[in-house]
Amino acid sequence: MEQEVGHLPVMLTEVILALSPHPGSFQIDATVGGGGHASRILEAANPDGRLLGIDADPRAIERSRRRLAAYGERVTLRRSNFEDIALLAAESGFGQVDGILLDLGVSSQQLDDDDRGFSFRSTERLDMRFDTTRGIPASEVIATYDEAALASLFRRHGEEPHARRIAHAIVTERSRRTIETPAQLAELIAAATPRPSGRRRIHPATRVFQALRIEVNRELETLPAALEACLDLLKPEGRLCVISYHSLEDRIVKRFMARERLGCTCPPDFPVCVCGRVPRIARVGSQPQVPSDEEVAQNPRARSARLRAARRLAA
Repeated sequence: MEQEVGHLPVMLTEVILALSPHPGSFQIDATVGGGGHASRILEAANPDGRLLGIDADPRAIERSRRRLAAYGERVTLRRSNFEDIALLAAESGFGQVDGILLDLGVSSQQLDDDDRGFSFRSTERLDMRFDTTRGIPASEVIATYDEAALASLFRRHGEEPHARRIAHAIVTERSRRTIETPAQLAELIAAATPRPSGRRRIHPATRVFQALRIEVNRELETLPAALEACLDLLKPEGRLCVISYHSLEDRIVKRFMARERLGCTCPPDFPVCVCGRVPRIARVGSQPQVPSDEEVAQNPRARSARLRAARRLAA
């Protein structure tokens, strides 16, 4: 399958090895994006494996529809947030499945689309929503949250060390003029942030933009429930693969998988188990897996990716 221009699926080889799709299997790509992972999953599941692709972004669904058209009725695409995965799977005939992929974060196409508001250079509207029919745009967060709320948001979702200074600069600037575009906001953040002594590795607005994107898309709210639903959908020996791109997401995934690998949690002095807890998953591969140096050289946006994978144990 020819690679779509501008779209490089992250850790593709590692994902396929971890998911282990096979002919006749039912797979869910819950963040289908440009269809890069999905097309390889379908190839590995030839000739009759099926895939349900989910994405909140209508443009992503259309890109995947074009890219995966050759697979015909083997593909079902649904526009929605992955928090609805259980309902979407049931409605689409995917009652119990062999594999689920969650590739979290923002895609290359979304970053490159100037009118989405994800790019620091964009002079279009500051939006950042994957699904523009849900929630409020980032511009409204910037315009309405008070200084304390903005600082808290930047610390909590962006782990930004200069959160208070940046929040104060935003509130001061918006009293003079409306902050409407990503380029305006990025310039303001850069001016409010002390210059590091060495070479700056990332743009000074990176953490604030991350925090805003997480806020308007409710990313950290929906992830725990989605992980729980994914586990309930998997057949015994089914695989769950999650790619995260920052420590907040990865921490949620890591803790979820660690908890579900645990058996009895009763105190050691209890003579018999009373909690009834048994392990629900087992680890697949090293945890976490990271991109190779070669992949990062080819696709620098993959550098922060972390892949965690697990297989469902029989009840």
